[in-house]
Amino acid sequence: MKACGLDFGTSNTTLGLVAPGSAGNDGLALARLEGEAVTIPSAIFFPPAGEEAIGRAAMTAYVEGTPGRLMRSLKSVLGSSLLEETTLVGRRRLSFRAVIARYLAAVKARAEAEAGEALCQVVHGRPVHFVDGDPEGDRRAEDALAGIAREVGFTEVSFQYEPIAAALDYERGLDREEVALIADIGGGTSDFSVVRLSPERHRAVERAGDILANDGVRIGGTDFDRTLSVGEVMPLLGLGSPMRRPGLDVPSSYFHDLATWSQINRLYDGKTLRELRSLRRDVARPDLLDRLAAVIEAERGHTLAMEIEDAKIALSEIDEVALPLGWVEPGLVAEIGRPDLARHSADLARRIGACITRCLRDAGVEPSAIDALFLTGGSTRLAPVRAAILAAAPGARVVEGDTFGSVGLGLTVEAARRYG
Repeated sequence: MKACGLDFGTSNTTLGLVAPGSAGNDGLALARLEGEAVTIPSAIFFPPAGEEAIGRAAMTAYVEGTPGRLMRSLKSVLGSSLLEETTLVGRRRLSFRAVIARYLAAVKARAEAEAGEALCQVVHGRPVHFVDGDPEGDRRAEDALAGIAREVGFTEVSFQYEPIAAALDYERGLDREEVALIADIGGGTSDFSVVRLSPERHRAVERAGDILANDGVRIGGTDFDRTLSVGEVMPLLGLGSPMRRPGLDVPSSYFHDLATWSQINRLYDGKTLRELRSLRRDVARPDLLDRLAAVIEAERGHTLAMEIEDAKIALSEIDEVALPLGWVEPGLVAEIGRPDLARHSADLARRIGACITRCLRDAGVEPSAIDALFLTGGSTRLAPVRAAILAAAPGARVVEGDTFGSVGLGLTVEAARRYG
């Protein structure tokens, strides 16, 4: 049991083991990474002293007010200049690359504890594009992730596109040939593949001829969080409010950083609060800026991001959410409805739909030729996203994959082929 499939996601991570008799007749199973859970949030919490916590434990430590630094959506820095930047963690500075390595090392150690031996070979999942329209940035991102994997102890590292991995998981249960459109909408990217699948093809090692097209766009669940935050919550903290000088608004960069998971920690450097105190003299609504300063001074940006994420998810089931912000200012509430989510998500959903259309065109198939739409990834539950996917192939059968486990299991199928 030395091979595994690793789905390091923007929001969640899974790791599948190749082991005869572990589960089912193909010997593949997701490792339990946190208690009995096979899915672990891609989050790490650094207390001022002592060992860091990962996953749910990291989120709990932050929510309960334990002193320290929470970092989430770690994958989103791959392919960006942020990767080699450092951030203050307790009394030391760590690069984001080192933070990712610590997180993945902890995940690997937990999987090895369940496996009972070292894991040496890994098939890493990757989006179709780490960085849109930048092949060199995309290569740097994959190289960085491969380097980190070797740093934490993997001796053989290879990659598979995440939607192809999801297709391999789906194919395990097929009893006939199909042409499937695989949609994997995660926390950071939306990825699509058009693939020819069948029980007979599943036994083949070489599948390049069955992959008709791949495409993707750097849009995921955290982008929907960001647009909802900017549209409905940040105005309550001063976004778009005027300066005393006519024709000028409060600088928007603070609000966009606060609404972006990977940028939040940059606001906690002390400089931001000094700038806001100076800016306060020149704004028409200092009470709004005081709310922004309160969030930053208490280092509660991630609390706000979590509450917005929860509201977004809730709007898939109910028509309106009252987001309580009394911890910012007594009595403060953000009222958010489904139409608000749809309005702020419209451009993101349109771009996802355009990516699917492009993928179908590259595959050389008409929408009517798609037998099945296989959906995986938590953001496929969002109504605007789901509508965009279904509109691309309206006659196809919709198949719900394991929302958080399909990619990890498919990567493990690939690991068994390459290394098993």
